Amino acid sequence: MKLKYAFKRTITNSSASARQETKPEVPDGMLKKCNACKGAVFVDEVKKNNYICPHCGNYFRIHARRRIEMIADEGTFEEWDSVMPISNPLSYKGYPDKVKKLQEKTGLDEAIVTGRAKIGGVSAVLGVCDSRFLMASMGENVGEKIVRAVEKATEERLPVVLFACSGGARMQEGIVSLMQMAKTSAALKRHSDAGLLYISVLTNPTTGGVTASFAMLGDIILAEPGALIGFAGPRVIEQTIRQKLPKGFQKSEFLLEHGFIDQIVERKDMKETLAQLLKMHCANAADNRDEKAEQANKESYSPAKKSAWEHVLLARSKERPTGKDYIPWLFDHFLELHGDRLFGDDSALIGGIAYFDGKPVTVIIQEKGNGTKENIAYNFGMVSPEGYRKSLRLMKQAEKFGRPVICLVDTPGAFCGLEAEERGQGEAIARNLFELSGLKVPVLSIVIGEGGSGGALALAVGDEVWMMENSIYSILSPEGFATILWKDSTKAKEAAEVMKLTASDLKDLGMIEQIIPEKEPLTRENMMETMEVLEKRVRGFLDTYCAYDLEKLLNKRYNRFRNL
Repeated sequence: MKLKYAFKRTITNSSASARQETKPEVPDGMLKKCNACKGAVFVDEVKKNNYICPHCGNYFRIHARRRIEMIADEGTFEEWDSVMPISNPLSYKGYPDKVKKLQEKTGLDEAIVTGRAKIGGVSAVLGVCDSRFLMASMGENVGEKIVRAVEKATEERLPVVLFACSGGARMQEGIVSLMQMAKTSAALKRHSDAGLLYISVLTNPTTGGVTASFAMLGDIILAEPGALIGFAGPRVIEQTIRQKLPKGFQKSEFLLEHGFIDQIVERKDMKETLAQLLKMHCANAADNRDEKAEQANKESYSPAKKSAWEHVLLARSKERPTGKDYIPWLFDHFLELHGDRLFGDDSALIGGIAYFDGKPVTVIIQEKGNGTKENIAYNFGMVSPEGYRKSLRLMKQAEKFGRPVICLVDTPGAFCGLEAEERGQGEAIARNLFELSGLKVPVLSIVIGEGGSGGALALAVGDEVWMMENSIYSILSPEGFATILWKDSTKAKEAAEVMKLTASDLKDLGMIEQIIPEKEPLTRENMMETMEVLEKRVRGFLDTYCAYDLEKLLNKRYNRFRNL
C-alpha cells in the first residue's frame, strides 16, 4: 500500500502532457500523522502501542476514558460528578455554547473525569484531564470536581491519583478560574494533613495555573517521557527574554534533572508503577514476609586486630561494596525517587521506597560508585545541598506515612565546591540534623565505608548508629586532621591512630550501638554471609523500635545524643 498520498486529497501532475488527479489510496480513518516526526502511522498500530508513535516514540495524547481503561482494574471505575451545570461567571459571550458543543463532541461534561477505582487491587480516587475539552484548562467546574474528589478521598481515607494535562487557567472564567488554584491546593493540604497519599502524574502538556497548583503538589510526582511541563509556555518565555530556548527545555527530562519530579515512567509501565506505590502506602497491603521476624541476636563479636590505618584503607578499598550493592541483599522492590523539589537531583544521594521483611521502609544511601567512571558520576559520594534536601524530603515523606528510615552512610565528606556554598551546604546539613532529631519514625543509620564529618552525620542522627567492622567514622579525613593540627598531611597514619575512628574505638566511646562483623574484608563477591547477619539485626531493630510509642521513641533518640 502506498502512503505517499495519505495526507493529500489530490495530487495534480504538473506535466503538460498528463493532467490527471491521483486519489488517496488509503481509506479514511486508517492513518494519522505523527505531530513529531510527521510520518504516517496506522491508527490500529498506534493503539496497540499504547498510543505511541512506532517510528519516533512520540506520545500521542490520550482521551480521559481511554486513560482510565489503561490504569484502572477492569470494571472497577465508578465515576463521580458526571453532570455539572455550566459555569459562566463573567457572562462571557458565546462561552456556554462553546462548552455545549464540546460536550456533544467529546461525550464529556467537563475537562476532567473523576471517580473511584482500583489500581492493582488497591482502592484509590482517580482523576484524569482530557485535552480535547478546551485544552483541559481549569475553570470553576474542573476545580470543583477535583476538590469534591479530594474531599471524598479524605473522608474515606483513600489515596488520590491525578493525571494532569492542561493549558492552565481558563481565560473565559477570569479571576474565578484563578481561584481554583488556591481551592484545589487547600483541599490537597487537608488530604495531606490526614496522612494520605497523593500521586500526581504529569502528561503533555502541563502548564500555567495547573502546574502552579495541584499538579506539583504530589507526595510523589511522576511524568511521561518528553512531556512539556512548566509555568510559562515556551513561546511566552522566548518573547520575554528574546532568546531561543535550549533543546529539551521544560521537558520532563529537564524537570527530573532539576529535581522537580520523582520519576519518568513509560506509558506501558505506568499502571504497574502506580500499583506498586499504592501498595507501599496502603496500611492493609499484603505482608510479603514468608515467616515471622525473630528478635535479632546481638551476639558479642571481637573484631580482628588491625591498625587504624588498615581500617582506613579497607574503608576506601575499590573492591568494597557501596550502598547500591546492599540494595538487592536487604530490600525488595526498591523504587528510586528523585529530586529536592527546589533545585536539582544529586546522584551521590540515592533514595526511595522498598520492602524490608515485607514492610515498606524509606532507604537513603550515600553512593560513591564502582570504578572511575561511576566515581565521577556519583561525585565520589560527596553529597551536594540538593542531595541533603532530597534526603530530608524523603524522610519527611516517611514520617507522614509511618515508614521507618534506613540510612547507609558512605562519604569522605560533604561536597565543598563553590556551587555547594552558593546553594547553602551548611544550612542543608544543619536542617537535616534539626529535623532528624525529631523525626516521628524509627531511624537506623549504618556506616558502611567512610563516615566523613558533618556530611556523614547529616544521615546519622538515628535511634541507633551501627558500623561495619572495617568502616571508619571521624571528624574529617586523617590527611585533613594531620594538615590542620600538624601542618603535615604525610602523617595521616599517625593521625588515624589518634583520631579513634574505627568501629571498635567508637563502640568503646559509646558513639555506636553495634559492629557488623566482616569475617574477611568485605567485597562484592563475599557479601552473602555478612548480609545475612545484617538483615537479621535490622529485623531486630525494626521489631524493637516500631513497637515504641512516639514519646518513648523521641526521648530515647534525644537522650542518645544528649549524653554524648
